[in-house]
Amino acid sequence: MLRKFILCALLLLVGIAPTEARKKTVSLRILETSDMHGRFFPTDPVTGKPQAGTLARICTYVDSLRQIYGDRLILLDNGDILQGTPGNYYSNYVDTAEVNIGAAVVNYLRYDAQGVGNHDVETGHAVYDKWIKALHCPVLGANIIDRKSGKPYVKPYVIFEREGVRIAVLGMLTPAIPNWLKESLWSGLAFEEMTASARKWIKYLKEHERPDIIVGLFHSGKDGGIKTPEYDEDATWKVATEVEGFDLIFYGHDHTRFAGQAMTPSGRQIWLLDPTNNARYVADAEITVTRKGRKITAIDINGQTADICDKRPDEAYVRHFTPFVNKVSDYTGRRIGTFLQPMYMRDCFFGNSAFADFIHALQLRITGADVSFNAPLALNTVIPAGDVTTGDMFNLYRFENQLYTMRLTGEEIRRHLEMSYDLWVNTMTSADDHILALNPRTVNDMQRYGFKNLTFNFDSAAGIDYEVDVTRPDGEKVRILRLSDGRPFDEKAWYRVAMNSYRGNGGGELLTKGAGIPKDSLQGRILWESDRDLRYYLMKEIEKADTLSPQAGHNWRFVPEEWAKPALERDRELLFPKTR
Repeated sequence: MLRKFILCALLLLVGIAPTEARKKTVSLRILETSDMHGRFFPTDPVTGKPQAGTLARICTYVDSLRQIYGDRLILLDNGDILQGTPGNYYSNYVDTAEVNIGAAVVNYLRYDAQGVGNHDVETGHAVYDKWIKALHCPVLGANIIDRKSGKPYVKPYVIFEREGVRIAVLGMLTPAIPNWLKESLWSGLAFEEMTASARKWIKYLKEHERPDIIVGLFHSGKDGGIKTPEYDEDATWKVATEVEGFDLIFYGHDHTRFAGQAMTPSGRQIWLLDPTNNARYVADAEITVTRKGRKITAIDINGQTADICDKRPDEAYVRHFTPFVNKVSDYTGRRIGTFLQPMYMRDCFFGNSAFADFIHALQLRITGADVSFNAPLALNTVIPAGDVTTGDMFNLYRFENQLYTMRLTGEEIRRHLEMSYDLWVNTMTSADDHILALNPRTVNDMQRYGFKNLTFNFDSAAGIDYEVDVTRPDGEKVRILRLSDGRPFDEKAWYRVAMNSYRGNGGGELLTKGAGIPKDSLQGRILWESDRDLRYYLMKEIEKADTLSPQAGHNWRFVPEEWAKPALERDRELLFPKTR
């Protein structure tokens, strides 16, 4: 006993805790969720049907690991948590007196740090500033800059110390925000390029914090996103391979599951992990730290994206949030009208569709515009015939975009559509070719769904009659015949065009790269913008009409039909086998 006491005293005298001296290895676990978009509950508040994934199942997974690791488990979320479901909307804009549900669930699971996503910023200062204040964990965003102070608007990083191991987590957000969202939503902020920001903060961390492990938490996809002189949307791979210092990077935004390695400038291999969206997977890193006394001699990291869809929802979590789910169900269950026919979003990809043209018609009616642009925001959403509820509106239109009326020339309208259809369809050289620009590797990409390009940039138009010749090269496919009211269409004339705020602010580059309008000219082209989100106005129009019979408008078509029609049938069967 005396010998043990003397040993402990000597160890303390030289500054080494007894437990630290004994423990030669430390096992850590770091988990990341990303792009949950409000998938918090095991059942859909609109339909009452069970949902795969969901934070309720993640809660079960996290708790099982906390029993093993205790505080050696670090739980991170990477943003896009505040927008995507009726529950989000209800908490953001209807029941605003209560703690935002996006903060309540993070606090319940005891997340250790929170990242910021572009769709979080899209909710506006009033929502995300309140959310930040309500969180019990730090919010990270090193490249989100307060323009007044020149410093990060939220914390750039956080340091965790676990059994003598110092872990730094550095957060960043895609800098594309000003090119997608109107300035009032991000007023007072600037967004630094990620590579430069990472270099600056890695240097700072090494000089001032001396962490043993540096972890990235990036709301930016791996690569392949939109690149312009102003921003690089998906820069995670670039940062990993050009900036020395990271040991592990968690990322998101591109809704594509990934667990793989990248090589740093010095030749080290580091893990990149993306759990994809909608709370179906968790990015999961196991870290083993080996040391001799205080000195770390080795750090081993392994990564995976764990499927949690088969986990049972945590019962205590479900009970805790049942009152909120009930309130949302009451809100979404209110009848606002009746549809005499069902609408299928999948029809949007193959020509005129009731789904797209219903939104087109309402946009034209609401704005009084000459032309409407609109793109599908999901792959296979169905609005059934019968009573339409508030909840159905979140399937009809997913995001809280505003509605704009903008001033475009006829030539700019055509060039906008040229870029859209170049993204959407191939140039066919024979009747046996695919008509749609498909890529089998993106089948599980929740923004491409088997297409080469992002489907929410597949704009069609209403208010004009036109043809898309799939045998013509890129930039020469679209021929506008006339305005749909019979007036001639003039490429030199000015027209009023209705579109959502994402597109109107330059999102997808259809107005800038496609139509050729300089980015700094877009604001001056806006003739009118709605006070509320587009979904709100669509809802009011349905309430006013009460009973509606959505029909395809038949104002455009793919030609030559002898090639296009069978090719569309073949590609429909590839994307939607055995559907109607």
